[in-house]
Amino acid sequence: MIGFSERRQQSTRPQLPAWIDRYTTLGLYGLLVGTGLCLVAFLTNPVPDPSFSWATLPESLRLPIAQPRIEHWPVTYTIGIWLWVFCFPALFLAGYRRYGDRSRRAAVWLVGLPTLAMLGWTTYCRFFWLKLHPPTWNAPAYTFVCWLYCSTYDVLWSDLAYLIAFVGVVATVQAVRRGQRAVYALIGFGLLALPLGLPAAYQGYRRTV
Repeated sequence: MIGFSERRQQSTRPQLPAWIDRYTTLGLYGLLVGTGLCLVAFLTNPVPDPSFSWATLPESLRLPIAQPRIEHWPVTYTIGIWLWVFCFPALFLAGYRRYGDRSRRAAVWLVGLPTLAMLGWTTYCRFFWLKLHPPTWNAPAYTFVCWLYCSTYDVLWSDLAYLIAFVGVVATVQAVRRGQRAVYALIGFGLLALPLGLPAAYQGYRRTV
């Protein structure tokens, strides 16, 4: 028999559309698989990611084989990082599914935290990431516009990424205040920041139906 508190928790917990709910669940598993694939590269290659040359295992702990590389990164490391890129939004959707039972919490999980992540990643890639040369199409990035920067090092795309993140800030404020124009900011940020912006795009769509 289900207790009253458990029934109440189930009734107030947000319900995602079937395909988003499935993506959220599979995305969480994808993050685990991606992490495992990245760790495999440490067992086979002395320096899996040249941007972090210090991140390596002693030779005695590595397997006596070396993976081929796709551009700068070993195969499993590349697959693992790209799994993280496309599955990362599932973290925010999972947080919303578990805790976003109020409008302000929904705004934080679906818009605020993705915006904060975009600001953090954009700043890191612009000013702190040890860039590899030559630039490569295989450079992982959490939004399409960030990928344009990471694959070319053209600061125009980084500036545009900051502008899109600013739209995310506006969308977050509008969503928290339940502003009438929130839906436009949410959908705009969500689409411009794909795939990271998927939760915000969903929140904007949800407000139109």
